[in-house]
Amino acid sequence: MEVADTVLDVDPISANLVDELNLRFDEEIVGIQAYCDGIPVLWLQRDGLKTVLHYLRSSASVHFQMLFDITAIDERARVNRQGQPASDFTVTYHLMSFSSHCDMRLKVALHLNDLNIPSITDIWPNANWYERECWDMFGIAFSGHPNLTRIMLPPTWQGHPLRKDHPARATEMEPYSLSQERQVVEQEALRFKPEEWGMTKESKNSEFMFLNLGPNHPSVHGVFRIALQLDGEVLVDAVPDIGYHHRGAEKMAERQTWHTYIPYTDRIDYLGGVMNNLPYVMAVEKMAGIKVPERVQVIRVMLCEMFRIASHLLFYGTFAQDVGQLSPVFYMFVDRERVFNIIESICGARMHPGWFRIGGVAQDLPKGWDKAIRELLDFMPARLRDYDSMVMNNGILKRRTQGVGAYTTKDAFDWGVTGAGLRATGFEYDLRKARPYSGYDNFEFEVPIAANGDTYDRCAVRVEEIRQSLHIIRQCVDNMPEGPYKASHAATTPPLKEKSKLDIETLINHFLSVSWGPVIAANEVTMTVEATKGLNSYYLVNDGNTGSYRTRIRTPSFAHLQMIPEISRGFMVADLIAIIASIDFVMADVDR
Repeated sequence: MEVADTVLDVDPISANLVDELNLRFDEEIVGIQAYCDGIPVLWLQRDGLKTVLHYLRSSASVHFQMLFDITAIDERARVNRQGQPASDFTVTYHLMSFSSHCDMRLKVALHLNDLNIPSITDIWPNANWYERECWDMFGIAFSGHPNLTRIMLPPTWQGHPLRKDHPARATEMEPYSLSQERQVVEQEALRFKPEEWGMTKESKNSEFMFLNLGPNHPSVHGVFRIALQLDGEVLVDAVPDIGYHHRGAEKMAERQTWHTYIPYTDRIDYLGGVMNNLPYVMAVEKMAGIKVPERVQVIRVMLCEMFRIASHLLFYGTFAQDVGQLSPVFYMFVDRERVFNIIESICGARMHPGWFRIGGVAQDLPKGWDKAIRELLDFMPARLRDYDSMVMNNGILKRRTQGVGAYTTKDAFDWGVTGAGLRATGFEYDLRKARPYSGYDNFEFEVPIAANGDTYDRCAVRVEEIRQSLHIIRQCVDNMPEGPYKASHAATTPPLKEKSKLDIETLINHFLSVSWGPVIAANEVTMTVEATKGLNSYYLVNDGNTGSYRTRIRTPSFAHLQMIPEISRGFMVADLIAIIASIDFVMADVDR
């Protein structure tokens, strides 16, 4: 077993677990690696993968309840892989332990002539979509998978886009054309065949009806399709079909510099604004060794909570609308506009400000920045009480949503559900509390939970989260520290503009920093935040260059949509609309 040169700088719980696994699975473990984020990484033999995963889920001293992510890396163009086993492609598994507050990453090396690895859908059912995505993007086969087909791309797509030999720009490809013959092929590929979706056309007693919900339908909240199998009005099955909004966000990260990729992150959960910037810039800062000033941390927290409120208000209004209540959405959008006006006054833009920077924020807070925020803080509590009367205490809405689409905490772990969906089952877990980042440990706030895990409770948790966000913002306003809005570090990008005016050398340095960004020593890092819809993480593989070798964006919405069949069978179509609304997703967050 090889051990990487990097010292294993991990917490004692993780260190003890690594020792435990070494003793028990000496033959299965072929190497140990460590990132600068302190997550232990074990390289496994392919044949021993499932044995180790079974042990980690159910028998180890640290139980990993959730499969957080599966992804892959095309290693063939990578230079800095010291201490890692030879590999053409690497499959990585990210596990989360909620009970011990730690993570672990497992890696398996594969070679180009044998891109095959066992499926783990029998251990964690949410592995289904992640494995399909790896097949779609990298061409890695998962033996034993129930339906290993493309998930992001059309079935007729040629090649696997996240391989290094696949073009990254349209200018590297032939101009698009569609012949008559090709159009026939493409149209035929779109033909709905129930058997290919795991559905039967009839039962002993009746013939089923099949219905497309989407991909263009207001109640699916984006370009999203669900194929419904109906016995009368009762849902026999509801199979999600995603990928209509896929635009290659991870591939684009490989061609951008560290700095110039920041605006792309805004477009992931496009309702989350700067909250998308945060895990990305924190990951880069971790690799570069940048410690941001306290003022930066508080400004970031304040803006993130502003966007949490804006996102939850949109959810709240459209949730009520989808259940049949039209008035609340108009009131809530007025309040959302009020929040956006504050965001615009600080960032210069509303939904996609791209305002966080490597080492800080784009500029300092403007004069009088706190006035409108204090007015909002005084205004919103009474407004939320009005909404409680209109929506949460409405008898019709309660009857439409209570007991509908319910699941347990164990179900949430099985399917990778995080955020309000997990907390609605009664499990009190918020990353801002459990593993504080960006100074969240300095703020007082409660973690709202519910008990039933149903459609109503998922809404109730988010409503209370708005109140908690207001409480956090008030603390930011009352205790905003003095100091710089950017770190004084060579890798801070862009550096403070004032320094560029001193002499020609600093001007050149400023120009290069903005154009190319910093060169950061090779490393790998994962940073996760409690985003508007659940846990969002960026896993960056750095080969010692001015940009990322591999960027993996793990979004909450991707995991949440996979659960739709499990929580909708046996209900009616109208119930499905309420269930979809309660998930709170955006398709850009799913498809990336």
